[in-house]
Amino acid sequence: MSIYAIGDVQGCYDELQRLLEAIRFDPSKDKLWFAGDLVNRGPKSLQVLRFVKSLGSRAVSVLGNHDLHLLALSQGNRSHNKYGSLKEIIEAPDSHELIEWLRHRPMMIHHRKRGYSLVHAGVAPQWDLDTAIACAHELEEVLRGPKFAKFCKVIYGDLPDLWSESLEGMERLRFITNCFTRLRYCTPDGRISLLDKGPPGTQTNGSIPWFEAPGRLTRGDRILFGHWSTLGYHQNANVCCLDSGCLWGGKLTALRLRKHKPPKPYQVACQVRG
Repeated sequence: MSIYAIGDVQGCYDELQRLLEAIRFDPSKDKLWFAGDLVNRGPKSLQVLRFVKSLGSRAVSVLGNHDLHLLALSQGNRSHNKYGSLKEIIEAPDSHELIEWLRHRPMMIHHRKRGYSLVHAGVAPQWDLDTAIACAHELEEVLRGPKFAKFCKVIYGDLPDLWSESLEGMERLRFITNCFTRLRYCTPDGRISLLDKGPPGTQTNGSIPWFEAPGRLTRGDRILFGHWSTLGYHQNANVCCLDSGCLWGGKLTALRLRKHKPPKPYQVACQVRG
Protein backbone atom coordinates (compact mmCIF):
# COMPACT_ATOMS: atom_id res chain seq x y z
CA MET A 1 0.00 0.00 0.00
CA SER A 2 1.19 3.49 -0.87
CA ILE A 3 0.10 6.63 0.98
CA TYR A 4 0.08 9.91 -0.94
CA ALA A 5 -0.34 13.26 0.83
CA ILE A 6 -1.93 15.89 -1.41
CA GLY A 7 -1.87 19.67 -1.01
CA ASP A 8 -4.77 22.12 -1.06
CA VAL A 9 -7.12 21.27 -3.94
CA GLN A 10 -9.56 24.19 -3.48
CA GLY A 11 -12.03 23.06 -6.09
CA CYS A 12 -9.47 22.20 -8.81
CA TYR A 13 -11.10 18.91 -9.73
CA ASP A 14 -9.49 18.48 -13.16
CA GLU A 15 -5.99 19.00 -11.77
CA LEU A 16 -6.71 16.48 -9.02
CA GLN A 17 -7.71 13.87 -11.58
CA ARG A 18 -4.55 14.50 -13.60
CA LEU A 19 -2.45 14.19 -10.44
CA LEU A 20 -4.06 10.86 -9.58
CA GLU A 21 -3.24 9.66 -13.08
CA ALA A 22 0.36 10.80 -12.63
CA ILE A 23 0.80 8.80 -9.42
CA ARG A 24 -1.17 5.87 -10.83
CA PHE A 25 -3.48 5.89 -7.86
CA ASP A 26 -5.04 2.48 -7.27
CA PRO A 27 -8.03 2.75 -4.91
CA SER A 28 -7.88 -0.98 -4.25
CA LYS A 29 -4.56 -0.66 -2.43
CA ASP A 30 -3.46 2.99 -2.14
CA LYS A 31 -4.60 5.69 0.27
CA LEU A 32 -4.83 9.47 -0.09
CA TRP A 33 -4.22 12.03 2.65
CA PHE A 34 -5.60 15.48 1.79
CA ALA A 35 -4.16 18.56 3.52
CA GLY A 36 -7.56 20.26 3.74
CA ASP A 37 -9.18 23.11 1.80
CA LEU A 38 -10.87 20.72 -0.57
CA VAL A 39 -13.23 23.54 -1.52
CA ASN A 40 -13.56 27.24 -2.37
CA ARG A 41 -12.21 29.62 -4.99
CA GLY A 42 -11.72 26.91 -7.62
CA PRO A 43 -14.37 26.11 -10.23
CA LYS A 44 -15.43 22.61 -9.17
CA SER A 45 -15.67 22.49 -5.38
CA LEU A 46 -18.83 20.39 -5.44
CA GLN A 47 -17.22 17.77 -7.69
CA VAL A 48 -14.11 17.61 -5.48
CA LEU A 49 -16.18 17.12 -2.34
CA ARG A 50 -18.32 14.40 -3.91
CA PHE A 51 -15.29 12.62 -5.33
CA VAL A 52 -13.26 12.52 -2.12
CA LYS A 53 -16.34 11.41 -0.18
CA SER A 54 -16.93 8.63 -2.72
CA LEU A 55 -13.47 7.18 -2.02
CA GLY A 56 -14.61 6.13 1.44
CA SER A 57 -11.80 4.73 3.58
CA ARG A 58 -9.27 5.12 0.76
CA ALA A 59 -9.12 8.87 1.37
CA VAL A 60 -8.93 11.00 4.49
CA SER A 61 -8.82 14.79 4.61
CA VAL A 62 -8.03 17.10 7.49
CA LEU A 63 -10.17 20.22 7.77
CA GLY A 64 -8.81 23.50 6.45
CA ASN A 65 -9.99 27.06 6.96
CA HIS A 66 -12.04 27.02 3.75
CA ASP A 67 -13.69 23.75 4.75
CA LEU A 68 -14.61 25.30 8.11
CA HIS A 69 -15.90 28.34 6.24
CA LEU A 70 -18.26 26.06 4.33
CA LEU A 71 -19.42 24.48 7.58
CA ALA A 72 -20.05 27.92 9.08
CA LEU A 73 -22.06 28.94 6.01
CA SER A 74 -24.12 25.78 6.28
CA GLN A 75 -25.16 26.85 9.78
CA GLY A 76 -26.12 30.36 8.74
CA ASN A 77 -22.92 32.24 9.61
CA ARG A 78 -22.46 34.46 6.56
CA SER A 79 -20.16 37.03 8.19
CA HIS A 80 -17.27 35.88 5.96
CA ASN A 81 -19.27 35.04 2.84
CA LYS A 82 -16.64 36.30 0.39
CA TYR A 83 -16.66 33.59 -2.23
CA GLY A 84 -19.62 32.49 -4.32
CA SER A 85 -18.12 29.10 -5.23
CA LEU A 86 -19.61 27.51 -2.10
CA LYS A 87 -23.19 28.42 -3.00
CA GLU A 88 -23.40 25.44 -5.34
CA ILE A 89 -22.60 23.09 -2.45
CA ILE A 90 -25.06 24.73 -0.06
CA GLU A 91 -27.83 24.43 -2.66
CA ALA A 92 -26.94 20.93 -3.94
CA PRO A 93 -29.52 18.15 -3.44
CA ASP A 94 -26.97 16.16 -1.46
CA SER A 95 -25.80 19.17 0.56
CA HIS A 96 -26.84 17.72 3.92
CA GLU A 97 -24.94 14.48 3.30
CA LEU A 98 -21.83 16.38 2.19
CA ILE A 99 -21.89 18.71 5.20
CA GLU A 100 -22.40 15.79 7.58
CA TRP A 101 -19.48 13.98 5.99
CA LEU A 102 -17.26 17.06 6.07
CA ARG A 103 -17.85 17.91 9.72
CA HIS A 104 -16.73 14.41 10.67
CA ARG A 105 -13.29 14.83 9.06
CA PRO A 106 -10.26 14.97 11.39
CA MET A 107 -8.22 18.01 12.31
CA MET A 108 -5.01 15.99 12.32
CA ILE A 109 -3.81 12.67 10.93
CA HIS A 110 -1.01 10.74 12.58
CA HIS A 111 0.49 7.50 11.32
CA ARG A 112 2.72 6.14 14.07
CA LYS A 113 4.17 3.30 11.98
CA ARG A 114 5.28 5.54 9.12
CA GLY A 115 6.09 8.45 11.41
CA TYR A 116 4.14 11.20 9.66
CA SER A 117 1.52 13.68 10.84
CA LEU A 118 -0.66 15.90 8.65
CA VAL A 119 -2.40 19.15 9.58
CA HIS A 120 -3.79 21.90 7.39
CA ALA A 121 -1.75 24.87 8.64
CA GLY A 122 0.46 24.33 11.66
CA VAL A 123 1.05 23.21 15.22
CA ALA A 124 1.50 25.50 18.20
CA PRO A 125 5.18 25.58 19.24
CA GLN A 126 4.18 24.77 22.84
CA TRP A 127 2.48 21.51 21.85
CA ASP A 128 4.27 18.20 21.78
CA LEU A 129 2.83 15.58 19.46
CA ASP A 130 0.55 14.03 22.07
CA THR A 131 -0.83 17.46 23.03
CA ALA A 132 -1.47 18.31 19.38
CA ILE A 133 -3.35 15.04 18.88
CA ALA A 134 -5.38 15.65 22.04
CA CYS A 135 -6.25 19.21 20.96
CA ALA A 136 -7.35 17.91 17.56
CA HIS A 137 -9.67 15.45 19.28
CA GLU A 138 -11.13 18.24 21.44
CA LEU A 139 -12.13 20.22 18.37
CA GLU A 140 -13.34 17.16 16.48
CA GLU A 141 -15.66 16.28 19.35
CA VAL A 142 -17.33 19.70 19.11
CA LEU A 143 -17.63 19.62 15.32
CA ARG A 144 -19.21 16.17 15.42
CA GLY A 145 -21.43 16.75 18.43
CA PRO A 146 -24.53 18.71 19.49
CA LYS A 147 -22.54 21.97 19.91
CA PHE A 148 -21.64 22.06 16.20
CA ALA A 149 -24.15 24.74 15.17
CA LYS A 150 -23.29 26.96 18.15
CA PHE A 151 -19.58 26.66 17.42
CA CYS A 152 -20.13 27.70 13.80
CA LYS A 153 -21.77 30.94 14.98
CA VAL A 154 -18.69 32.07 16.93
CA ILE A 155 -15.86 30.44 15.02
CA TYR A 156 -14.14 33.57 13.72
CA GLY A 157 -11.60 35.64 15.65
CA ASP A 158 -7.85 36.13 16.08
CA LEU A 159 -7.66 35.86 19.87
CA PRO A 160 -6.33 34.38 22.05
CA ASP A 161 -2.94 34.28 20.38
CA LEU A 162 -0.90 32.47 23.04
CA TRP A 163 -1.40 28.92 24.24
CA SER A 164 -2.11 28.12 27.86
CA GLU A 165 -3.38 24.84 29.23
CA SER A 166 -5.73 26.92 31.36
CA LEU A 167 -7.65 28.20 28.32
CA GLU A 168 -11.29 27.14 28.45
CA GLY A 169 -14.45 27.18 26.38
CA MET A 170 -14.59 29.09 23.13
CA GLU A 171 -11.23 30.78 23.69
CA ARG A 172 -9.53 27.40 23.86
CA LEU A 173 -11.40 26.08 20.82
CA ARG A 174 -10.64 29.20 18.78
CA PHE A 175 -6.92 29.00 19.54
CA ILE A 176 -6.88 25.32 18.55
CA THR A 177 -8.84 26.11 15.38
CA ASN A 178 -6.52 28.95 14.39
CA CYS A 179 -3.39 26.84 14.87
CA PHE A 180 -4.64 23.92 12.83
CA THR A 181 -6.24 25.97 10.04
CA ARG A 182 -4.68 29.47 9.84
CA LEU A 183 -1.17 29.43 11.32
CA ARG A 184 1.81 30.61 9.26
CA TYR A 185 3.88 32.81 11.56
CA CYS A 186 4.49 33.21 15.26
CA THR A 187 6.76 35.28 17.46
CA PRO A 188 9.92 33.68 18.85
CA ASP A 189 8.15 33.22 22.18
CA GLY A 190 5.32 31.28 20.51
CA ARG A 191 2.59 33.91 20.14
CA ILE A 192 0.75 33.20 16.89
CA SER A 193 0.63 35.96 14.28
CA LEU A 194 -2.23 35.69 11.79
CA LEU A 195 -1.94 38.95 9.83
CA ASP A 196 1.09 38.09 7.69
CA LYS A 197 0.37 35.79 4.74
CA GLY A 198 3.31 36.30 2.40
CA PRO A 199 6.48 34.25 1.97
CA PRO A 200 9.27 34.36 4.56
CA GLY A 201 11.01 37.72 4.38
CA THR A 202 7.81 39.73 4.04
CA GLN A 203 6.53 39.32 7.59
CA THR A 204 6.37 42.11 10.15
CA ASN A 205 6.96 42.57 13.89
CA GLY A 206 9.78 40.05 14.07
CA SER A 207 7.58 37.01 13.49
CA ILE A 208 9.02 33.79 12.09
CA PRO A 209 7.57 30.73 10.35
CA TRP A 210 5.87 28.58 12.98
CA PHE A 211 8.13 25.62 12.23
CA GLU A 212 11.24 27.72 13.00
CA ALA A 213 10.11 28.69 16.51
CA PRO A 214 12.92 28.10 19.03
CA GLY A 215 12.15 25.17 21.29
CA ARG A 216 9.21 23.93 19.18
CA LEU A 217 8.25 20.69 20.88
CA THR A 218 7.46 18.86 17.63
CA ARG A 219 10.84 19.64 16.09
CA GLY A 220 11.70 15.94 16.06
CA ASP A 221 8.41 14.87 14.45
CA ARG A 222 7.71 14.73 10.71
CA ILE A 223 4.83 17.12 10.01
CA LEU A 224 3.14 17.77 6.67
CA PHE A 225 0.94 20.82 6.11
CA GLY A 226 -0.73 22.94 3.43
CA HIS A 227 -2.39 26.37 3.61
CA TRP A 228 0.69 28.45 2.75
CA SER A 229 0.58 28.95 -1.03
CA THR A 230 3.06 31.84 -0.93
CA LEU A 231 5.60 29.55 0.74
CA GLY A 232 4.99 26.92 -1.92
CA TYR A 233 6.33 23.39 -1.90
CA HIS A 234 8.89 23.47 0.87
CA GLN A 235 10.77 20.65 2.55
CA ASN A 236 13.09 21.43 5.42
CA ALA A 237 14.22 19.13 8.20
CA ASN A 238 11.07 17.42 9.48
CA VAL A 239 8.41 19.66 7.91
CA CYS A 240 6.97 19.80 4.42
CA CYS A 241 4.53 22.31 2.92
CA LEU A 242 2.30 20.70 0.30
CA ASP A 243 0.49 23.82 -0.88
CA SER A 244 2.26 24.65 -4.14
CA GLY A 245 -0.26 27.30 -5.21
CA CYS A 246 -2.38 25.25 -7.58
CA LEU A 247 -5.18 27.79 -7.63
CA TRP A 248 -2.76 30.65 -8.28
CA GLY A 249 -1.24 29.28 -11.45
CA GLY A 250 1.17 27.02 -9.59
CA LYS A 251 1.04 23.26 -9.20
CA LEU A 252 -0.87 20.58 -7.31
CA THR A 253 1.46 18.38 -5.29
CA ALA A 254 1.29 14.81 -4.07
CA LEU A 255 3.93 13.33 -1.78
CA ARG A 256 4.44 9.60 -1.54
CA LEU A 257 5.20 8.77 2.09
CA ARG A 258 7.95 6.21 2.50
CA LYS A 259 9.05 4.84 5.85
CA HIS A 260 12.76 4.39 5.24
CA LYS A 261 13.30 6.76 2.30
CA PRO A 262 12.70 10.48 1.72
CA PRO A 263 9.15 11.24 0.54
CA LYS A 264 8.80 11.41 -3.24
CA PRO A 265 6.98 14.43 -4.76
CA TYR A 266 4.74 14.43 -7.84
CA GLN A 267 3.29 17.60 -9.37
CA VAL A 268 0.93 18.70 -12.13
CA ALA A 269 0.55 22.23 -13.45
CA CYS A 270 -2.67 24.11 -12.68
CA GLN A 271 -4.72 25.76 -15.40
CA VAL A 272 -6.92 27.73 -12.98
CA ARG A 273 -6.30 31.14 -11.44
CA GLY A 274 -8.27 32.27 -8.41
